[in-house]
Amino acid sequence: MSNPFDKIGIVGAGSMGGSMAMLFAENGLQVSVYDVAEQNIDSLSDRLKDPTSGLAPDLHQRVAGFKDLPQFMDSLGGKDADKLLVFSIPHGSAADKVIAQIRPHLSRGDIILDGGNEWYENAQRRQGELAPDGIAYLSMGVSGGYQSARRGPSISPSGDKGALDRVMPLLQKVAARDVKSGKPCVANLGPAGCGHYVKMVHNGIEQGILGVVNEAWELLYKCLHTDLDTIAQTFKKWEAEGELKRNFLVGIGADICGRHKENGEPGHVVNEVQDKVVQDADDTEGTTGIWSVMEAAKRHVSAPTIASAHFFRIASADRAQRMQVVEALGESIGAARKQHLDEKARTEFVEDLRLAVYCATLASFSQGLNLIARASADEGWNVSLAECMQIWREGCIIRSEYIADVLQPVLETSAGVMNVLTLQPLAEEIKRTVPHLRKVVQHALEWNAHIPALSASLEYFKYCAGKHLPSQFMEAELDYFGAHSYDLKSEGDGEVKKGKHHFEWKPA
Repeated sequence: MSNPFDKIGIVGAGSMGGSMAMLFAENGLQVSVYDVAEQNIDSLSDRLKDPTSGLAPDLHQRVAGFKDLPQFMDSLGGKDADKLLVFSIPHGSAADKVIAQIRPHLSRGDIILDGGNEWYENAQRRQGELAPDGIAYLSMGVSGGYQSARRGPSISPSGDKGALDRVMPLLQKVAARDVKSGKPCVANLGPAGCGHYVKMVHNGIEQGILGVVNEAWELLYKCLHTDLDTIAQTFKKWEAEGELKRNFLVGIGADICGRHKENGEPGHVVNEVQDKVVQDADDTEGTTGIWSVMEAAKRHVSAPTIASAHFFRIASADRAQRMQVVEALGESIGAARKQHLDEKARTEFVEDLRLAVYCATLASFSQGLNLIARASADEGWNVSLAECMQIWREGCIIRSEYIADVLQPVLETSAGVMNVLTLQPLAEEIKRTVPHLRKVVQHALEWNAHIPALSASLEYFKYCAGKHLPSQFMEAELDYFGAHSYDLKSEGDGEVKKGKHHFEWKPA
């Protein structure tokens, strides 16, 4: 099917919107860009002139910036033309305000692609509000950051099937492509707002992996006192082959550790970075991580790797307050301790750490996929987990080729699975590598390293595979003080609902 659009309007000229403008221009479209902040339009003009943008000079004329909204909408062909718009703006009320402003300029057949990190229920509300007028609002997750937005992102759209069919040729053209199969990393994931939901979970998985890799870096740098250039080579080797092959976050970790200061100044850039992640705490960009933790709790999906990484970030954010806690509790309680290992022990530990990172990354993927499966069943979306793995093969932050090769084939033959830990190929990988995760956690505890995500991943596998859990005692205590009731062991595994038995432990 050919692309029926030769013009596209982008609302939002920030780093993502500007990058997408150049990407669409390179793929044959005339691009109009509008931003309520006029300085962003000026900045876009400067970006186009910058030789490092990569946009050929003869394509500059394909991108036009607008500071006037009616002029911007007229540039797309006027009210009677079929218009295609992309939103690259903050989540929440910003999109509602833009829709209210452009509504008089919209007509039946127009399509809005919301490429921001939007809450899926907001997307569904707007779909319902616009559909009666024949205007399609498509929920569209865009992964990979501003760099992938420039070269080809992973895209997760959802909504009206007819509208998706019309835009899919264009999305397939601009999306990242899997280097192994050549397939575009985009798919119609289903109805309603599931596209934004899948992107939200992508960011939750990302958050878990970030935590794992961050903890591995501390073990190498602060506990083993490995120099940064050596860590860069270690990460580079991990990313080149084996279980962490083409893992995006390990790969950029190698770049970061190997980046020296500029202009001949000694030292590494990373050593100048303050130890705090603030985007969750200052409400700038951390919404999808928060939402993933909230959704996991709401939908009763165990996701401790994702949640632990999130709470670690929150604790890191307010450094001034953290220094007050250091003063109160003493510095030794939170200080990683330097270790002296012989060459053999060091080599063995680094290999254990590589496989521990892989195993914990599998935990983050498992938790995210289980959350998508549960939400899809609850909402009636029928999202394919195999398609999620396909669109995550390139152009996104959670790209990890070996893991995709493990998960995608079995998911293609396991439609409707609600817990991916029951899938044998994944189970075999976990059984093979969890001993290495256990050894790393044991060492890290002895060395006082910070390992919330690694340790949570180990506990996750332990209690998910626990045939006899101490929750037996917890259930008894709940019954004691709250008459919550319980099931009997003799009655089998039972259902996920309140038990039938109560014992009067102490007369009221």
